[in-house]
Amino acid sequence: MESTRLDRWLWSVRLAKTRSDAAAACRGGHVRVNDRPAKPATAVHPGDEVRARVYEQTRIVEVTKVIQKRVGAPEAQACYLDRTPPPPPKEARPVFAVRERGTGRPTKRERRMLDQLGALRPPRP
Repeated sequence: MESTRLDRWLWSVRLAKTRSDAAAACRGGHVRVNDRPAKPATAVHPGDEVRARVYEQTRIVEVTKVIQKRVGAPEAQACYLDRTPPPPPKEARPVFAVRERGTGRPTKRERRMLDQLGALRPPRP
């Protein structure tokens, strides 16, 4: 077997949970094969680079083996080389305001300072 449908391959190597999810990602323009937009019926061959954004995560993989049926996870990972760059490290968040435990409620002045610091602080993800 030299080629298969893109949506079937994405599903069989477990990059998408269902084949319909893989097809929807293709129709939505979230999948590219060799830097070209791909439809669900696009043929995938060994050596192709597939860039897929499925479930809010972008994966860049190189096809090494073409399969049509869903297989176990270890066998599925042998069908592609993952070229996805590692996620950026989470930066340590600076501590803006630290109060000693047991000091009671903040005073009016301390409360205003805390509110002012809260307005300067970036929103939490």
